[in-house]
Amino acid sequence: MTSLFHSYQLGDLTLPNRMVMAPMSRVRAAAGGLATSSMAAYYAQRATAGLIVSEGVQPSLVGQSNPGTPGLHTDEQVAAWRPVTSAVHANGGRIFAQIMHGGRVSHPDTTGMQPVGPSAVPAVGDVFTPTGPQPAPLPRELETAEVGEHALAYASAARRAIDAGFDGVELHGANGYLISQFLSSNANLRTDSYGGSVANRIRFAIEAVSATVQAVGGARTGIRLSPGGGFWGVEETDALELNKALLAELARLDLAYVHLEATAGEEVLLDLRRAWPGTLIMNPVFPMGPKQTGRAEADHWLELGADLIGFGRAFIANPDLVERLRSRLPIAPVDETTYYQGGDDGYLTYLAYQYTA
Repeated sequence: MTSLFHSYQLGDLTLPNRMVMAPMSRVRAAAGGLATSSMAAYYAQRATAGLIVSEGVQPSLVGQSNPGTPGLHTDEQVAAWRPVTSAVHANGGRIFAQIMHGGRVSHPDTTGMQPVGPSAVPAVGDVFTPTGPQPAPLPRELETAEVGEHALAYASAARRAIDAGFDGVELHGANGYLISQFLSSNANLRTDSYGGSVANRIRFAIEAVSATVQAVGGARTGIRLSPGGGFWGVEETDALELNKALLAELARLDLAYVHLEATAGEEVLLDLRRAWPGTLIMNPVFPMGPKQTGRAEADHWLELGADLIGFGRAFIANPDLVERLRSRLPIAPVDETTYYQGGDDGYLTYLAYQYTA
C-alpha cells in the first residue's frame, strides 16, 4: 500500500513524502504586496512538507482580492519573494506559488479599482477591505477583447514566480475566484465564446493554463479546482460534466498536477480521479469546514488513487506536521482568531513538538 511517507516524483522534483501544505491566505504581506522576512520564516518552518503551495498571490492589481496579500506583478514583489523561496530551499523544501485572481471577489477600497468578472453579477457575502467587511460590489463585465489579457496575467505572474525562485505555480481555479467564476453557471451569464455551454465556460481556464504552460512549462504548472463548490455564491449545476470536460482538455497539456478539493460527493470525485491521467493532489475534507484532514482521511484517499494529499489548517499550528503524523504525536489545535490578524502571533509562534524526558 502507498504510504503518506513514501517519496513521489513530481516532474523534476523528488518529494520526500506525499504531504502537500495547501494554500492558505494569511494576509501578512507588507505594503505594495511585498513578501516579508516573517513570511520567509513561516514557510521555512514547514519545509518538511513534500510540497508547499503558497498563499494566493495576485497576478495584477485588479486581481487582488484581500488587503494584505502578496503579489507577483512588479519587480519589487519578485525581489521580496526571493528570500522566501531561498529559505524554503535552504531547509530542504519545495514551493509552488498559487496564482490567484480574485475577479469579482474584491473591492475598490482594496485596489482603487472596480472589480471585474465574467458578468455584472456580484459575489454573495461580504468581502474583506482595509476598513473591515463590506458587501461585495457589482463587478464590471469584461469585454470579450479583454478576457485574454486576464488569462495572460497568470502566465506573466508565473514567469515572475520562477524568477523569484519558486519551483512552479498553481493556478487558483477554485473557491469562487476568477477562473471559478468563468466555470460557473450563475456567475457567468455571457453570450459570447466564454459563456453558455460547458465548452465555452471552460475556455478561460484552458487559455489561462495553456498560456502558463507556454511560459514556464507543464511540469511547473498545476491547477486547483473545487467541483460543485458554492463559494462566494458560485454554482456549477453541471459539475461532473463541466469538470470532466475541463480535465480532458487539461490532460493535453502535461501538467504537474490537478489539485481537487472535497467539495463534491466521493463518487463525483472518484469519477474525476478516473478522468484525470496525471498526478492528483486531493484535499480530503471540505475547506474551512468543521473537520481537518488527518492521517485516516489521507490514507483513505491514497487507497482511492490520489497521489498526494493536501493538508491545510493542520500545517498552521503544526510546522512539524510531517513528523507528528509519522510518529503519531498529538496535533496542536489552531487559533482561528489569528488567521488574518497580521503580525507574528499565530504565525511564527507555533512550535515543533516538545519531547519530555
